[in-house]
Amino acid sequence: MARKVSVASSAVKRLAVIRLVFFIFIGVLIFRLYELQVGERAFYEALASGQHDLLADLLPERGEILVQDSLTNSLYPVATNLTLGQVYAVPKEVKDIKYTAAVLAPVLEMDPVELENKLSKTDDPFEPLKEAVSDELSQKVTELKLSGIYIAPILVRHYLGEADYGQILGFMGFVGDTRRGQYGLEQYWEETLAGTQGELRAQREAGGGIIVLGDKQITPAVDGADIILTIDKNIQSRACGAVSQAVTKHGAKSGSVIIIEPASGAIRAICGAPNFDPNSYGDIQDLLVYSNQVVTDSYEPGSVFKPITMAAALEAKAVTPETTYLDTGEVKIGPNTIRNSDLKANGVQTMTQVLQNSLNTGAIFAMRKAGVEAFRATVAKFGFGKLMGVELPNERAGNIDSIKEKNEIYAATASFGQGISVTELQLAAAFGAIANRGKLMKPYIVQEVRYPDGRKQMAAPLMVGQAVTAETATTLGAMLVQVVEQGHGKKAGVSGYYVAGKTGTAQVPYEDRAGYDPNKSIGTFVGFAPVDAPKFVMAVRINEPGDVIFAESSAAPVFGELAKFLLEYYQVPPQREVK
Repeated sequence: MARKVSVASSAVKRLAVIRLVFFIFIGVLIFRLYELQVGERAFYEALASGQHDLLADLLPERGEILVQDSLTNSLYPVATNLTLGQVYAVPKEVKDIKYTAAVLAPVLEMDPVELENKLSKTDDPFEPLKEAVSDELSQKVTELKLSGIYIAPILVRHYLGEADYGQILGFMGFVGDTRRGQYGLEQYWEETLAGTQGELRAQREAGGGIIVLGDKQITPAVDGADIILTIDKNIQSRACGAVSQAVTKHGAKSGSVIIIEPASGAIRAICGAPNFDPNSYGDIQDLLVYSNQVVTDSYEPGSVFKPITMAAALEAKAVTPETTYLDTGEVKIGPNTIRNSDLKANGVQTMTQVLQNSLNTGAIFAMRKAGVEAFRATVAKFGFGKLMGVELPNERAGNIDSIKEKNEIYAATASFGQGISVTELQLAAAFGAIANRGKLMKPYIVQEVRYPDGRKQMAAPLMVGQAVTAETATTLGAMLVQVVEQGHGKKAGVSGYYVAGKTGTAQVPYEDRAGYDPNKSIGTFVGFAPVDAPKFVMAVRINEPGDVIFAESSAAPVFGELAKFLLEYYQVPPQREVK
């Protein structure tokens, strides 16, 4: 009798040891799966449903996106990954649905009825209840010790910098059942950031144990690459703040700014307002807020285009800055009469004064002196009507087709920025060419791509072409200084420095009929500084301000504020006495 008890006791002990070893093995396996970032739904579904063969995806870690901090010479992540928890249920294991729902609902901040419905899906082996829960909340759920309720680790995309980077980065959203990058860099660089999915195969033993079928049954995932941007964190923050304040101040529909290094084409800041925090992208009602309007919006630029017209005339050696014409206040072309925006006749004016006083009649004079063909060719050489190729989605090329029309009226209106469309990116790049001795550089926002195997792909400045000669660019730059010193661009000036630039107040076409809405305008200022060795070129756009009409009161002050900051940031010494 004693022997029977001893045998039974030994059997119980052996069974306990076997169970302990089994659970340790399961724990190690689950930890290994966590390390490998298993696609939890596929694995847990198979595990819960008692399948013999288990197949799970191994998910790569998405690459980070980083910006630069020139002050500390360091990198700062603006898109990264956090490991959080996902609360899920295996409904057939839930013993008391009503009790479980009643206890769990307040912890997850869910409606008890909704939760009860989820727990009632007994045919569903994997029912997600709440994603991206904190460690603290995971602990609370664990302490409830509810049957059929589990927590799986998941990687969640997390963004830093709040709204400053929303339109640059985009966000991770669902396309069907799959999370993919949408808008911004997350969309444009989806394949590079996402990496390559791997695979794990395992089998269930007859006794219920799990066996990983050797190393050959694991295809490792390849993590995504990290992307380092040309964006300077400090400049981006200041630029976003300035344009956001201007939009609020003027009650404008929107606003935007881009700052480029003219010698290389590197984009140091690009921002729009209103913007959004990609961590809470679902809060946005207007989908247009997701778009980076510097790249995606084309519009009639207005008078900010006049320097391009003047460049054509200077390049053709048809005019000099001192060339004069008689401004009668209007020009007749066939049945059409074109007038200056101020409806005034200014008498004898030089080409410098044409830019300084923003005269439509003078722009037409310069276009005619260059000739329509030369004007059209120069516009194209500055990159208008073509994609710039920046590494952001949905870039627009604008439209300059009207200049190709034989009727001179189209070239005449284009000379002062009407009847054509451009993007803010194109304007910044074109003025960058003026700042860069006539060399048009390709704007770029990605400095480097770092792959997980150690490879690095570095960006290099790319010259698109010679828009105009260095002589023309230098002459035009000096003329544009007078716009800031004596003309409509005074509010863009910075005491102690020579700043070059041009205002542009564009009319807004009606959406439902021909003609322009007299109550709407778009203010643009584009310029660079210091004029003799430019550190930056900047374009500012304020779209439909509510309290002012002209760019000199909307866009120019934003440029001036940021230009002052940039000249100090780059430690550029004053060129003359500070007033």
